[in-house]
Amino acid sequence: MNYYSLNKQSPIADFRQATIDGQAPDGGLYFPEKIPQHSAQWIKDLNKYSRAEIAFKVISSFTGNTIPEDILWSIVNETIDFPIPLIKVDKGIYILELFHGPTLAFKDVGARFMSRCLGYFAKEKSEKITVLVATSGDTGGAVASGFHNVDGVNVVILYPSGKVSTVQEKQLTTFGGNIQALEVKGNFDDCQKMVKEAFRDKELKEKIFLTSANSINVARWLPQQFYYFFALQQWKQKEAPVFSVPSGNFGNICAGIMAWKTGLPVKHFIAACNRNDVVSDYLHTGIYQPKTAVPTISNAMDVGNPSNFSRILELFHNNTDQLKDIFSSYTTSDDRTREVILDVYQNDDYLLDPHGAVGYDALLNWLSMNPNDSGIVLETAHPIKFLDTVEPLIQEQIEIPENIRNTMSKQKESILIGNNYEALRSFLLGN
Repeated sequence: MNYYSLNKQSPIADFRQATIDGQAPDGGLYFPEKIPQHSAQWIKDLNKYSRAEIAFKVISSFTGNTIPEDILWSIVNETIDFPIPLIKVDKGIYILELFHGPTLAFKDVGARFMSRCLGYFAKEKSEKITVLVATSGDTGGAVASGFHNVDGVNVVILYPSGKVSTVQEKQLTTFGGNIQALEVKGNFDDCQKMVKEAFRDKELKEKIFLTSANSINVARWLPQQFYYFFALQQWKQKEAPVFSVPSGNFGNICAGIMAWKTGLPVKHFIAACNRNDVVSDYLHTGIYQPKTAVPTISNAMDVGNPSNFSRILELFHNNTDQLKDIFSSYTTSDDRTREVILDVYQNDDYLLDPHGAVGYDALLNWLSMNPNDSGIVLETAHPIKFLDTVEPLIQEQIEIPENIRNTMSKQKESILIGNNYEALRSFLLGN
């Protein structure tokens, strides 16, 4: 499998090169030259296979011959060595819990897979690799956990000061060692812009070997397909499900659409958005207009210019009408998010985090117009990560998992910098 840049101005790369580069030299995102196809019989027999067998088959089509089969098998097994259960909550509504990994967020899968791939590739290089990543919340902790003490790799995480939850901040600032957190005086889009500028800086890249661990990296983006295959493995309904996906940088839902393109049966995808609803506006107006990100209680989705939407458009050859046949977007306010958390907890005895609540509300809206459908909400984080929001709503204390208790007792270590590229560049060169 080879990859091309969406900007069409860079050489073709294999999976190894695309992973190490993170972003193509011309600033575009890498995209696979062809989309693998799974047989209808294999899809029908998903419940006969182990999760590791499914994940290996899904991802091996994309890694090609860049990783030996035995190494890839080990990487896959380590990536998914925690449960991903499908839970029925109400009539026609199911929750796929993606928060049982080490940092209690869905990004553990992509971060663990990428860190192990990059660790393998780093053994072939004589110089250290610096992983540069921007986070709006959960990515930072997942990347820090996945890459901590990986030989040959240093990690620099940019996060917006005061705009991540207390738990999220602790998870990305307390590892030490090869993990460095930069607290940026700005929002997530500032962080993401600074990272992208670093990759365009030819002089910097001559001095430091840079790669990215955001979902712009194919090794972070593509393994997110696993969620959708694992959901269908547990699906008992005759009709294909609707997936409602909390969406910020759109890597997760883009991976779901890729899974559908390879043959997985899905009726519809809903991009569940908070007030940062650039894609919702695009679907209504046909004009893609990035905005300044607005802070919300579902902060990991506070993205005003989602990078992976360009990949979604590429999957449909930039044909918006074809996209709308399978994909829609729905916007939920903070007040409505709080209302959904409380309603579902009181009526169904299920506690959502703010991101899952946005996804739940989007699915409720879909089902109100399509009452015969059934859908799956991707619950992307454990509610404990947002206890400042959730506990006052339910007026109860959430039981804190042991690994979170240990994290909260550690000392935060971060460096405060301005929201401009020169601040990041000076740090990287001085470091």
